[in-house]
Parts: sequence; C-alpha cells; structure tokens
Amino acid sequence: MGDMANSSIEFHPKPQQQREAPHAGGFGCTLAELRSLMELRGAEALQKVQEAYGDVSGLCRRLKTSPTEGLADNANDLEKRRQIYGQNFIPPKQPKTFLQLVWEALQDVTLIILEVAAIVSLGLSFYAPPGEESEACGNVSAGAEDEGEAEAGWIEGAAILLSVICVVLVTAFNDWSKEKQFRGLQSRIEQEQKFSVIRNGQLLQVPVAALVVGDIAQVKYGDLLPADGVLIQGNDLKIDESSLTGESDHVRKSADKDPMLLSGTHVMEGSGRMVVTAVGVNSQTGIIFTLLGAGGEEEEKKDKKGKQQDGAMESSQTKAKKQDGAVAMEMQPLKSAEGGEMEEREKKKASVPKKEKSVLQGKLTKLAVQIGKAGLVMSAITVIILVLYFVIETFVVKGQVWLAECTPVYVQYFVKFFIIGVTVLVVAVPEGLPLAVTISLAYSVKKMMKDNNLVRHLDACETMGNATAICSDKTGTLTTNRMTVVQSYLGDTHYKEIPAPSALTPKILDLLVHAISINSAYTSKILPPEKEGALPRQVGNKTECALLGFVLDLKRDFQPVRERIPEDKLYKVYTFNSVRKSMSTVIRMPEGGFRLFSKGASEILLKKCTNILNSNGELRSFRPRDRDDMVKKIIEPMACDGLRTICIAYRDFSAAQEPDWENENEVVGDLTCIAIVGIEDPVRPEVPEAIRKCQRAGITVRMVTGDNINTARAIAAKCGIIQPGEDFLCLEGKEFNRRIRNEKGEIEQERLDKVWPKLRVLARSSPTDKHTLVKGIIDSTTGEQRQVVAVTGDGTNDGPALKKADVGFAMGIAGTDVAKEASDIILTDDNFTSIVKAVMWGRNVYDSISKFLQFQLTVNVVAVIVAFTGACITQDSPLKAVQMLWVNLIMDTFASLALATEPPTDSLLLRKPYGRDKPLISRTMMKNILGHAVYQLTIIFTLLFVGELFFDIDSGRNAPLHSPPSEHYTIIFNTFVMMQLFNEINARKIHGERNVFHGIFGNPIFCTIVLGTFAIQIVIVQFGGKPFSCSPLSTEQWLWCLFVGVGELVWGQVIATIPTSQLKCLKEAGHGPGKDEMTDEELAEGEEEIDHAERELRRGQILWFRGLNRIQTQPRTAERRALAKMPPSTHPGLGPDHRPCSPSSPPPSPPAPDL
Repeated sequence: MGDMANSSIEFHPKPQQQREAPHAGGFGCTLAELRSLMELRGAEALQKVQEAYGDVSGLCRRLKTSPTEGLADNANDLEKRRQIYGQNFIPPKQPKTFLQLVWEALQDVTLIILEVAAIVSLGLSFYAPPGEESEACGNVSAGAEDEGEAEAGWIEGAAILLSVICVVLVTAFNDWSKEKQFRGLQSRIEQEQKFSVIRNGQLLQVPVAALVVGDIAQVKYGDLLPADGVLIQGNDLKIDESSLTGESDHVRKSADKDPMLLSGTHVMEGSGRMVVTAVGVNSQTGIIFTLLGAGGEEEEKKDKKGKQQDGAMESSQTKAKKQDGAVAMEMQPLKSAEGGEMEEREKKKASVPKKEKSVLQGKLTKLAVQIGKAGLVMSAITVIILVLYFVIETFVVKGQVWLAECTPVYVQYFVKFFIIGVTVLVVAVPEGLPLAVTISLAYSVKKMMKDNNLVRHLDACETMGNATAICSDKTGTLTTNRMTVVQSYLGDTHYKEIPAPSALTPKILDLLVHAISINSAYTSKILPPEKEGALPRQVGNKTECALLGFVLDLKRDFQPVRERIPEDKLYKVYTFNSVRKSMSTVIRMPEGGFRLFSKGASEILLKKCTNILNSNGELRSFRPRDRDDMVKKIIEPMACDGLRTICIAYRDFSAAQEPDWENENEVVGDLTCIAIVGIEDPVRPEVPEAIRKCQRAGITVRMVTGDNINTARAIAAKCGIIQPGEDFLCLEGKEFNRRIRNEKGEIEQERLDKVWPKLRVLARSSPTDKHTLVKGIIDSTTGEQRQVVAVTGDGTNDGPALKKADVGFAMGIAGTDVAKEASDIILTDDNFTSIVKAVMWGRNVYDSISKFLQFQLTVNVVAVIVAFTGACITQDSPLKAVQMLWVNLIMDTFASLALATEPPTDSLLLRKPYGRDKPLISRTMMKNILGHAVYQLTIIFTLLFVGELFFDIDSGRNAPLHSPPSEHYTIIFNTFVMMQLFNEINARKIHGERNVFHGIFGNPIFCTIVLGTFAIQIVIVQFGGKPFSCSPLSTEQWLWCLFVGVGELVWGQVIATIPTSQLKCLKEAGHGPGKDEMTDEELAEGEEEIDHAERELRRGQILWFRGLNRIQTQPRTAERRALAKMPPSTHPGLGPDHRPCSPSSPPPSPPAPDL
C-alpha cells in the first residue's frame, strides 16, 4: 500500500502505454504529463507550466482549446478526448449481489438457532431407533402412531427450514430493492449536477460527467469543483482545500501565483475561468479513490481487516460520484514522503466519524435489548421446566432406567423441547420490527420525493417529526426569490415606481446603467421567457437580476456595455462575501485613470459615501447629518414596506494617484452615491398558512436573514412569524452577539438561554451567528426537552449551521453544492411548505412504527405466555413451531407493510412534538397491548382447557410425539390468527381514538394485506395438514373462530373507554437513551465498527445484532472501569474535537454517504 501511494503515476500502467501513442496524432500533452503536473502546488506548479508550455495559454494551445472561446462543441472531438484522457466519472463500488445480501440476512442469530434446531430435528426424524419396539422405553413413545404418521416426522424440521428461507428472502429482497432505490436516487442527483463551461464562445450548463480535458470551465462562489484544472483568469478567488489537504485556511488562487485548482475542493469567494486538465480517475480525487479501492481489495484477503476497509470503501465510493471529498480525501496530496504511513492514515480518515444516533434508533435499540433479554429468559425457563418435568416423570415417578438403545428416543424428546424453547424466543423477538422501520422509512422517502423533499439521510426523515424549532432563511424560502426593484431614490427624488427614462438626467442614467451592468457577475443575466406570457427568466444571482431588470425597465440594455468591457478587461474585482456585504469592480478609463463601481447594503455603503449626485447629475457633499436624514426619510420607509435597500456608488481615480489595490478599505471609500434602490421579494402566497400549521404543531419558526432589521420585521409580520401583542425579540447580528458574549467576547450558554426562547427574527446576521444560534438552541438545557432544530440554508457559508442542525435543508434550486453536501434533505422547490410536509412525514414514520409495535407486542406477549404455560402444563406448546413462524414471520412482515404505509393526515400537525425522551410505547399503547393480551389469553386458555367439551371433539392435550394434528389445537391456532387479524385494525390508532376504521380505504395496501392474510389462513387450516399441524375445520367451527376475532373490535372499544389517567400502574417502555447511557451505547458501538453507509442501509439488521450481541457479552461495566482510568483525549466516546458524544453535544455529523 505504501508503494502504491508513491507510485501513483505508474498506477494505470497498461492503459497509459496504449494512450501515449496518440501524442502526435492528437494533443500536445500526454495523460501522464498532465497527471504529474496536477500533483504540484504553488510556485513549483507555476514553474513547471512555464518550463513545459510557456504559460497557461500555451497549455491551452497544446490541448487544442481557446481560453476565450472554449472547445468547439464537436461530438467527435469530445469523444476522442474522452478516449485519450478518460471520462469525468469515478466508477462506483459494485453493489452487493442478491446472494451476498441473502448471506448477510442468514447471519441473524435467531435464524441460526432455528436452522440448527431444524437440522437436528430433521436428522433425528430420519433415524429410526432400534429400541423403539422394545417395551423397555416404556410408554414414552407409545401412542396412536400408524406407520404413515411416523414417516411424517421430518415435516416439522423441513417446515421450519422453509420459513427461515422465507424470512431470509424477504429481508434480502428488501435490502436489495432499497440499495437499488438509493442508487437510482444517486444517479438522479448526479444527472442534476451541472457545471458552466464555455463551448463555441457560448456559456453552457453541461452535466458534470460530460466535462472533458480541454474544456474551459467558469468557476464561481459556492461551486464544488468537479475536475482538476489550471486557472486562466481569476477575480479574488479563494478555495477551501481542506477536503484534500486538511488545511482549514482558504487558499488564494491567481493565474500568476498559484493557478492549480483541484477537484473536490470548494470555491469560497470570487470567480474565474479554468482549463480542465484531469477528469475522473485521473483527477486528484480520482487517484485517491482508486488508491482506496486498491487498498480495499488487498485488505479483503486479510479477511477481518477487509471488512473495515470495505466499510470505508462503501461510504467513499457511494460518494465518489458526487465528487465530494470530505471522507476519503482528507489526506495529504499524494506526493507525501511518508508513503508507509499512507495506509494507516487512509484507514483512520476513511472510517467515518460517528453520527449521534437518531431519536428513534436510540429508543428502538433500547427496546430491542429489553425484549431480547426477556425472550431469552422465558425460553430458557421453558426448556428447563420441560426437561425437568420429563426427566422426573419418566425416571423418578415411573422409575424407569435409562437404556442405551432408548437414548435416540429420549434425545428426540429433548430436541422437541429445544425447538419449543427456540419457538418461544422467536416469538418474543419482534423480527418484523427492523422490517417495519425500513419499510416505513423507505416508503416515506419515496413519497417525500413527490412532496419535493429529496432525502439524503434516511434518519433525517424521522428526526424531522420531532423538530421543535425551524431556523429558516428569508430569501427564496419564505419569499419567491424573484427580486424586482419597486422603489428608487435618484437625483434627489424618491420614486415609488419605476421612473420614466426621460425624467432622469442622461449623466445619472448612463452612470447607473454602467454601474449595474459592469459591477455584477457576468453569469447573472435576464433571458427572454420560455413560454408566451411568462415572466423573463432570471439566471444567476437574484439581487443582481433585479438590478439588471431595473436597467431593462429604464429602456436600456446591459449586454452592449458588457460586450464593450468583457470580463477579462476588468482591472480588479472585490467579489461579494458575507463580511464585506458589498461588491466592487475597477475598470480602466479610456482617457487614463480608473473608475470603481460599488454596490451593497445601503447602511454599510452610505457610511463610505462623501458625495451624492443631485438632480442635475452634479456632485454635492454628503455629510453624516445628510446620511441620517436619508436613513430616516428614504431607507427606513422602504425597509418598513419590506424592501431590501441597495446603494449604488462610484469613485474615480486619476492616472497619477493609483492606489494600493490590495488595501481594500482605502480603495472602497470616499464614494459618490448614484442611487438607492428598494428591491422587493414578495412572500410566497402559501407560506403564512404553512407557518400557522407549524405553530399549531408546537414548532417555533425563526427567521435568520442578512437583510436589515426593518425589512426582516416587515416580512416576518407578513408571514405570521411574529404576531402583534406577542412577546418576541427581533435582533440584529451585532446586538445578538453583544447579548450572548461576556466581557472576554466568549459565548456563554446562560446568556444565550435568555435570548433564544423569545428570539423570532435575527437580521443582518453572519453565517457564524446562524451557527451560534443553532448550536446554542441544541445545547440548551433550559426546557424539559432537548430542542430538535431544523435549519434551511442555500449559501456556502451556511454549511456549518446545516451540519450542526439535527436536520439540514438545502435549497435545490438556489443552493450551492457545498450547502447540498452539508444537508440531510434537499428541497427541490426551495419552498417552506415542503418543510411542513417533511414534518408530517416524519411524525407519520414515528406513528407507523408505534402502531406496528402495538400490534406486534400484543402478538408477542400472548404467544410467549401461551407457549410458556402450554409447555409447562401440557408438555407441548398449543402453538407449534411452524404455526408460530407463520404468525411471527408472515403476520409481522405483512403487518409491518400494512401499518408502515399508512398515509399521513393533517391531524398529525395538531399535536406537539414527542421530544427525545418520550417513550416509544406510551401508557395508552401499553393499556391497549395489555388489554388485548388479557382478552386473547382468556379465550385461548378457555379453548385449551375446556374447548374440547364446548366443541365436542377429542382433546389435543398430552398427545404423544408425531401424533396427527388435532382439531382442538387447530381451533386454538385459527382463533389466535383471527384475533390478530382484527387486532391489526385496532392497531391503526394509537392515541385512544374510537373510530379505528377512519381512513382505512385510503390505504389499499392495508386492505389487501388483511384480506390476503385471511385467504392464506383458510388455505393453511383446510389444506395445511401435517406440516402446519392443522386438521380441516367445519363451517360452524370457522364461524366461531371469526366471531371471537370480531370480539377484538368490541373489546377495543371497551379498552378505549377506560381512562389511561386512572391506570397509574402502567409503565411506559422504550425511552430515549439518557445522557449517561449514551456514551455507553457509543462505546458498545465502537466495538464492532460498522461504517456509516452500511449502517444506514442495514440499520434494522444491526439493531438486532447489537441487541443480541449485547445480551451475550455484557462488557459495559468493564468498559466503564477502563474508561475511568483513561486520559480524556483517548476516550473512545469523544469526538474529533474532544467533546463527549453525548446528546448535548453531538459530534460533527459525517458527510452523507447515502443518496
């Protein structure tokens, strides 16, 4: 592995030798040359470019491309480039085959126990013991056995095996279809990812995979670079290379100092053009992925290690296509000297940081462990009682002697007892639970796509149901993001609508048109509408589009101005960023000297203005007193109408007084104000209703925006975030920081706790303020519940807040790649109402799983008690292993499907969020579970002990081994199943509602499953025969069974009448993990590292593994002692920045491998 790291250039020896041939026939650079060039940085790289190609345009000539016109859009040429230099695509890891998934499903501990039991049972049934005829073995094996029946002994074992195969196939198919869905979503996301390139002099958006070497790509603020390239021209370009180098400082890139741009890095500021020099597996990201890939294969030979490496691979490869590097690429550039350490480092970096368990996962794991323990205890007791009873009965009471030839007979009995014990365990463990969780989440994710929520992390879906706070952006989320200038202040006049061009002095008009056309990104433009009668299309930054639209409304055009002064003629550009809150561009004047145009937030830029243009277009001085006047008379009234105010200004420099362009404060000062414009972004019509729904559902909506406080307050009032008469706070970023920081400038949680509960609007906020607010709310311990916070964001700088939040929503249309990468859910329509739909689906997932648990646990409680008492009193469980498996597997699987696909209703938004500590099984549910269990047990025991008298049939109790199935036990089995079927309808409601049929026809899956199960049950009873231990029933018997089943619905109403508040004795179950336990859970997880992607995909399985592993090995106490002795930095429960991974401070969540 170490050698591999150093020999990264010789990595693809064969393809390269074939590829080097076209050197002459094609281009002036080979693949190997470009690859070695891209491994250099800074001055070294610049020197290499100058030595080999003269300069960047020399490199472009060799690659047969033009720095300004780009490639000719010629299919043959593009194809040729793909063949020589490769495609911009990193092949994903092979998906698991169906057989691999089957093998994984077989690893389930319970299934293994069953398989063993079945095989032993099969083996013994084929073995005819010689001692069977001898009297010596006594009446142990006596009984009505004719030859045919003895032959049928193998059926039970075979049937158990068959049902195991069913479980495995269902699980494997479920995993397989889920993996397929994930890959489908993955490729959808990829096809949607586009990048701007210049071909034939036209700016085009092409899919990332279509980029080729030689393309001229436009890079701008917020992009995630999809390929390696060399910068041709850049404006104030800063790149975050931390994903490749681990250095957190932004690297300034320029054509004359450091022109190397690498794939997988993020553009944090500025813009520019680059020539693409390496794509796909030959780019820096690609090289690392192939190295990781090779590492995985080598390691797999060393079996155990292979598993971990493979895990890392899975997550990195799933992300590989997304060109994201945050996991796999956190390594040094490949020219590192310590090649040997490469392997270690890769392993460390590639193992994904742990994400705090989702609320539901924590509760389920805990519940699973509790149930698992109870099941094991019950099954062990059952087996012990049966064995003891048999031994005492045979050898003590009857005084028989153990004879050698009788051994097989006795063993056969013991096997039967063992199978009964296993059956109890199987029934106790709700096998359908993982399936229910999976189906419910997968179903919701699929449906959420239709509601414009593209879910990238499965658990985000369910966390959203617990959200208590939403911090939303204003622009584009609450508003339409279609900016238009509606008011302006030009030449001493405040215009309430667009002025007529004739009303303005030509000088002012000309300056305004130039200031707007030149001082905005050239990628922002207004195109004619796509359909007749539609609005013109705004492309690029919306604020800039509003200003360009203003130019068009003044009957002027920005395009001719841009053609006269193309982008590469701009002398200096200070691009917009969240600190400056302004953008400035310097151009050279034809008559010598320079002119600077500037635009930005009015209150910031006006402070830098010393002059203003009067109505004749002449300068007059602009003193602080005038500024205060203007703020009062012009800016505040505009802001109170909900307008965003932008100041447009300019400054001239004579040729003699050229300033130091790096000293930005000096350059952008002493300005002359041309105009103030008020831009409106209307509130989306559906938003006020959506916010009302949120407030009714107990979710606080806060608005966090960069706009000024008056605009923000006006919009918040329109949306209904703030209501007259309420006690709320609207703060600006500065004031917010003043209130939450102590004298030393450190943030104090107590101070924050005084601010956030009432805070509704945070204006003029920086991205750090947003992150501080989100972190403060999450870490707060003031309320009885820990807050669950959702955040929306679209800019690159929103990344930290999106990562920190419990659920991060990125904007699909306006969002940058960086924001999407940090998010959990992407809003494909950028609309706030989609967030409300996500809340509804999240709550629905939670309720679906609760419904399933209520149904499942009733079945479990009854079946376990019946099997246990039956076995202890009559030495034989009234419900046979195969019947139990039918109830457990099929009823569970299908019930999970039926109950997990209940569609959400608006009533879900009428209750408060459950919160982190609310148990999965509420007291109402516990009342339902125990109430129905009482009814079912009463019926079954009545049938078991006096049923034969009631129906006038032979008793099935104390039947000898291999005796034919009795009608008595068949009636018990059938009644049991009927009661479950009708109880499934009861389980549709978990909050004590009376009408359990409400909305039942809205879920066709549910109806189909209930009817389908009923039909199969008829077939099993009438034709199941020996394998299912059933004998056919008469119509009258069937009607009695149905009658008892329908009784469940009546009994349900009786239970609903009992007020839960009276039943103080009921315990709740499945609480969220407490704080101390959390670290413990984390520790136990650390033992078997399961990588993140794998964990998401097979979460259900893993819950059970973990539950059962934990029961078998209880390493906790030992670990606690070990922990106490460890220095804090080595704590396995500590995150990368040494904060304990307890719920109060979750570790930085890993970059998503999923969708």
